[in-house]
Amino acid sequence: MIMRIFLLMFMMLQFSFLHAGIVVLNGLTHSYKVENGKVYKGKIEIENTGSKPQNVKLFLQDFTYQADGSIYYTTLRTNKRTNGDWIKLNTNLVLLKGKEKTEVFYEITVPGEQVNPGSYWSVIIVEPVDDIKPSDDKAGVNITSIVRYAIQIITDYETEKAKPDLKFESVKVEKEDGKQTVKIAIANNGNLYCKPTASIEIYNRKTGERIGSYSSITMGLLPQTSKSFHIDISKVPADQYKAVVIATDEEENAFALNVELEVKND
Repeated sequence: MIMRIFLLMFMMLQFSFLHAGIVVLNGLTHSYKVENGKVYKGKIEIENTGSKPQNVKLFLQDFTYQADGSIYYTTLRTNKRTNGDWIKLNTNLVLLKGKEKTEVFYEITVPGEQVNPGSYWSVIIVEPVDDIKPSDDKAGVNITSIVRYAIQIITDYETEKAKPDLKFESVKVEKEDGKQTVKIAIANNGNLYCKPTASIEIYNRKTGERIGSYSSITMGLLPQTSKSFHIDISKVPADQYKAVVIATDEEENAFALNVELEVKND
């Protein structure tokens, strides 16, 4: 009986994920360089990859995240650098037929008065919603899977007067997916969105010989947020090393930190 229940739940979960056929086609980050009093237009391209009609609602929220993996979606004006009040959607609800595509348009109206230099942002949530149906008396387990998309709308104002300020929160070596991985938590304490890459140069502790240089993928980092940048060092033999950790953004601003590094066998 227990096995049947687990099998039923697995099949229903599988069906739910297959049923969730809404995808965003034109990216999850939309960035603009803006000026006072100007209006900027954008769009979100949505497709229903399923065969059944699907309602989709769209709404604005504030958004932030930290290196420990926590992500916060909150009401507008929670973030002091929100631009949610600048953004107006042309609709909050669309109905897509099976295999149909559509475009939802938005306008960004930058305030006419002076605002502080730097980046402002919010997210447009794209969420499939089911029609409300009367409940029935059928026995069973009902599981609903909702696949949401959060599209970042980032507006950069007077970037020449703003800058990122990257700080290393922690550097540690952990095993991940069977590989020794350096996890570097980096915070952006500045006021400008940037796209840093983390790298590490490893040296023999006794001789100073350079063992190698390794890099993470590039990730976007909003002001007053942090992320964990992961670097695979599984080819480095177990030992204790000296290392230099470097964070470099797309403008080639570099931030460095000297660390002691221990790579273990297990």
